[in-house]
Amino acid sequence: MKHQIQIRILTLICILGLSVSNAIGVIPVTPNASSEARMVFKYLQEQFGKKILAAQHGAQKQYEYVHDVTGKYAAIWGTDLIFSNRNDRLMNETIGWWAKGVIPTVMWHWGAPTLGEGYEQSKGKIDVNRCFESGTPENVAMWADLKRIADNLTILRDAKVPVLWRPLHECSGGWFWWDKSGGEAFKKLWITMFDYFSKERGLNNLIWVLGYDGSPSAEYDPGKAYYDIVGSDNYDKSIGSHLNMYDACVKLVGNSMPVAFHECGLPPDPVECKKDNAMWSWFMVWDSFIQKVDTTHLKNVYNSDLVTTLDELPNWAEMLKGKNTPAP
Repeated sequence: MKHQIQIRILTLICILGLSVSNAIGVIPVTPNASSEARMVFKYLQEQFGKKILAAQHGAQKQYEYVHDVTGKYAAIWGTDLIFSNRNDRLMNETIGWWAKGVIPTVMWHWGAPTLGEGYEQSKGKIDVNRCFESGTPENVAMWADLKRIADNLTILRDAKVPVLWRPLHECSGGWFWWDKSGGEAFKKLWITMFDYFSKERGLNNLIWVLGYDGSPSAEYDPGKAYYDIVGSDNYDKSIGSHLNMYDACVKLVGNSMPVAFHECGLPPDPVECKKDNAMWSWFMVWDSFIQKVDTTHLKNVYNSDLVTTLDELPNWAEMLKGKNTPAP
């Protein structure tokens, strides 16, 4: 009898252990995450390791080009809040994409505070530590920038649009201002943004994506409490699985979250990804690079059983009606 009780206790412990393990990362790190954000993140968790979502960054014409070549639309659409004079329009476009069932991913080529907007300004150099010294020009400019972008993202929150939010990207690359002052300054910047967006501004629609370059480094890891998905990117001319890059991400986060190929010039071969056990959560071809991809390869990727396109995504509205989201 005593032996049977011990077996039952051990069995219960195992069941509880599995339940806790399976629950890791199901809820986004954003406090009180919206139903839409929880639903999309849960879907990404369930698909990770099984299928790769196709994503395309850029203008409508790039998105349509994919369909013209392959007969399929990307499951994820990406945009960039690089210029404030177009961001309101982009927010309206993002709302439209979500209404069609497309998952939006939004990034920000943030011009260095005090240097202004634009790609070249995002590559400028400032002392990031001065952003945290009250009253400095860098501090004043940083908070003005964060408020402006939060205002844009609030439009999406109020429209109940979930967002794969990918700020401060390629943080281990050394070419953008946000990582040029070292890992500690970068982590402070990330956490400052996270706290302001999530806690003060209540942007509970964001799924946070930490995007490295091709050589992920723990030096720039703000902590798993501050992001939901890890990613890496590469613009080489290989269509292989990029296994080394994938494994470098897994080495940082273990099996606690999806791993994304968040920017590329060429989509990886899904067959190679499957063979190498490097099943990225998604790949995203950058803007006009898509028109340089061999059309036969593009067709093979988009029509692969290992790749998810728009027509294969769930009906999000029906899922919400069924309350098929994890409890908060």
